[in-house]
Amino acid sequence: MHAIVVDTQSEQRLLQWTQVDDPVAGHGEVIVDIHATAVNRADLLQRAGHYPPPPGAPDIIGLEMAGVVADPGQSDWATGDRVCALLAGGGYAERVAVDARLLFPVPDDWSLTRAAALPEVFLTAYVNLFVEAILQDGETVLIHAGASGVGSAAIQLARHAGCRVLATAGNDLKRERCRQFGAEFVCDSRDDDFSEEIVEYLGGSGVDVILDVAGGSHLSRNLRCLAPKGRLILLSLLGGRHSDIDLGLVLTRRLSIVGSLLRSRPVDEKAQIVAAFRERFWKPVLAGAIQPVVDRVLPISSADEAHEVLSANANVGKVVLEIRSDD
Repeated sequence: MHAIVVDTQSEQRLLQWTQVDDPVAGHGEVIVDIHATAVNRADLLQRAGHYPPPPGAPDIIGLEMAGVVADPGQSDWATGDRVCALLAGGGYAERVAVDARLLFPVPDDWSLTRAAALPEVFLTAYVNLFVEAILQDGETVLIHAGASGVGSAAIQLARHAGCRVLATAGNDLKRERCRQFGAEFVCDSRDDDFSEEIVEYLGGSGVDVILDVAGGSHLSRNLRCLAPKGRLILLSLLGGRHSDIDLGLVLTRRLSIVGSLLRSRPVDEKAQIVAAFRERFWKPVLAGAIQPVVDRVLPISSADEAHEVLSANANVGKVVLEIRSDD
């Protein structure tokens, strides 16, 4: 089969479509012919050599895909089933072996390019909102980077769960899209005083939960806009690893700071997350009340361009790479 391989000898670590060995299914795995994959920040980090795949995962970039079952093995899936799935790696390829429990059935009226945009961001949003933060009906949540893939998914899930949703985004277009996704208040993520804006909007109170991708650059301001017993969930550290914070605020307000990654979790835990997400949210997904946001679809030959789009924060929602046509 063919797959994207990082040219580690080139200064720009270019992405090359080249011949590699076909995957071999392990116990409980199925083989899927990939039609589309979607781009995530982790892909850029892995390409740069900063985020190696977990043990046992393919070296090939790509954390999600949609395609057609080629060999169901001993699973309940059938050859020809249209599926999408969360991966630990291997999405930028023509074929992948994946644990059968991590597959979603693709709705009949969805394209596979659309389905490829669902698994990673919706499962990331789900596990961090409802497992790590234990977000409850009626609580208030702040979603940073609300127009991103994870942000757009998190806004939709939180609103559907009966929560008040606030968001940040970096320009007028993205802020308007956040409102369309369901955020009731959106402020500029580049403002030094976003925490003051949020507290003022809430009449002096704070938010119960924050999903943050910036890390160090936002930490002290995030803590200032958390309500008592608030929970801050760190998904990445795009704004740096270090920060000076007032620990007295953490103590007196009984705040929690939680770091969270999805990729490195054991496959059994991921299977539980997939099952729980399907139990709670699959009906609204099928009804169209919750759906992935696709910014653009590019051919796999344009993978370098897709990475540039994410690196420049030029996307709203997901950038999808098409490997095979749906036809």
